[in-house]
Amino acid sequence: MVNRVSYENPYGDDKVSGACGLFGIMDVSGKRFSGHNIITAINNMEERGNGLGAGFAAYGCYPERADCYAFHVMYTERDTRPQVEAFLRDHFILVHAEEVPHQIASELPHAPLIWRYFLQIDESREECVVVGEKEYVVRKVMEVNTAGQGAYIYSSGKDMGVFKGVGHPEQIAEYFGVQEYSGYLWTAHTRFPTNTPGWWGGAHPFGILDWTVVHNGEISSYGTNRRYLEMQGYHCTMQTDTEVIAYAADSLMRRHKLPVEVAAKIMAPPLWVEIKRMPAQEQVLYNTLRRVYSDLLVNGPFTIIIARQGEMIGLADRIRLRPLTAAIAGDRLYLSSEEAPIRLISPHLDRVWTPLGGEPVIGKLGVALQVPNASAGGSVNWELKSPPVAVAPAEMARQTLENRRNSPQV
Repeated sequence: MVNRVSYENPYGDDKVSGACGLFGIMDVSGKRFSGHNIITAINNMEERGNGLGAGFAAYGCYPERADCYAFHVMYTERDTRPQVEAFLRDHFILVHAEEVPHQIASELPHAPLIWRYFLQIDESREECVVVGEKEYVVRKVMEVNTAGQGAYIYSSGKDMGVFKGVGHPEQIAEYFGVQEYSGYLWTAHTRFPTNTPGWWGGAHPFGILDWTVVHNGEISSYGTNRRYLEMQGYHCTMQTDTEVIAYAADSLMRRHKLPVEVAAKIMAPPLWVEIKRMPAQEQVLYNTLRRVYSDLLVNGPFTIIIARQGEMIGLADRIRLRPLTAAIAGDRLYLSSEEAPIRLISPHLDRVWTPLGGEPVIGKLGVALQVPNASAGGSVNWELKSPPVAVAPAEMARQTLENRRNSPQV
């Protein structure tokens, strides 16, 4: 009989650093579909997880309350629920509250109490008028998560929800009844934690507002990224490195209003030696990005899928130390750690390819998918393949600095 330990880890390393499985599906026409396919796909990568975390994010899953912020709140201390609910009533209009429907599962004996709250905002509130609706929501999420009450808001967008916990993907899917929800965009994750604890809050996806992130790899720049983000009013409370990517996405693309293509070049920028070989104007932009946003460079091996309402983004580190496969079938874009689960749920593909490191794969709602050039290895919907770079590098550099100066400070 094969000794699996020696076979899979021949050098006796104390951790497995190439695991974790990611999957994403987006129908750019906006057609909603059940969670069945995403469950089937992520279960196909069972060997990439070890049962210490799994989760799903669904977009378009709350159409009956699409105008409400859907807060999913995890209570590790159950008796703190009245205090948290009082806080929510004080700062929001509470439309509906209920425990998140779930099955009784003997395999998940330490599941925390999880409730969801559908909230609206009184836009006449002075704080909301000053900072804006979305910034107001971010601030209140951070207040709850840092209050030390054993309560964590881990999903806070409109018409979307995160369902995650400690277990294998099929266990988490069954526990929350994920197959009963429908959405036009789904992401999923199976976790193999290597240097952070396996607890319910540490499972992926991570989210803020309607941003969610699933990640495979290690963020060796976590300390630098975290310090920068905490100076901007974000607080990391989930005890794992992936959390910084969700906040970085919100900071760069919502607060600083940067296009996703530029945000990708901040998180996974070209090497300095590559920048030196670029045309002079492009050097202006990339030098500016690397200097202004040096603290948001994501160092280390990683593949991420970032999602928000109307958009799904896949990105691998610039030298591709973690795998990412992309595929198109009709109106659907697939992103995955492996090709096999894509073909399992969609055998007839228009194209499947391996994206280049540092080049985002982007699917946008309402924008027809275009099969990328076979030699490009790059992204979908890449009309902007170099847009901010080729159009006006110096102007983009100036706007980058201006957006950072004008971004909300907490």
